Amino acid sequence: MNWLTRLVTARPELDSLDASLRDALVHWQALAQPDLNRPHFDTRYVVVNTEASTADAGKADLLAVAAITLEGGTLAVTDSYHSALMPEPVAALTRLLTVSAQGPIVVYNAALNRVILEHAFDRHLGLDPEWAWLDLYWLLPALFDERLNKPTRLADWMQVFGIETFQRQHALGDAYAIALLMLAVEARALKRGLVSARNLIDLERSRRQLSGR
Repeated sequence: MNWLTRLVTARPELDSLDASLRDALVHWQALAQPDLNRPHFDTRYVVVNTEASTADAGKADLLAVAAITLEGGTLAVTDSYHSALMPEPVAALTRLLTVSAQGPIVVYNAALNRVILEHAFDRHLGLDPEWAWLDLYWLLPALFDERLNKPTRLADWMQVFGIETFQRQHALGDAYAIALLMLAVEARALKRGLVSARNLIDLERSRRQLSGR
């Protein structure tokens, strides 16, 4: 019994998946984990963002998801994704997995976005993607402390860098802003000798520890 057969057996609602979605899940499951020590230029980062019914992660319902990829230090605009979760949450989340592959994943405020996404993956697909997460909520003040020296709102960092987007409080609109901020993070990190996703993960961890979180 393979992985998908076990999953369908455990979750009968997945039995109606069409062939393309089944193939997508099988392909995603078979992907290798990324090498987090590779330089930024050779790493495919995926910015993932959500729309939720409330900012309280424990009570929030996931409304929509979005993803934008960064490759070679640029936005891969054609490799982006946005979907409302309903009326087909399994399809929406499967396609998000397809775009996101095995990460690393970039978010703003993992305390909200990661928690909501992991709950949705577990509820609708019975999965817990083993992604490496990078949270710009912590990384931006760690790298640009001369501008803002503590975690703050996404809107504040957009103002600092003069970033505009087509719609705020929209999964894809805010994902675009986060992607531009990630490009700034990559550039500043390289100047400080932080050349890989692993370096950024370590920096985020140290920043959290300093703050007691």
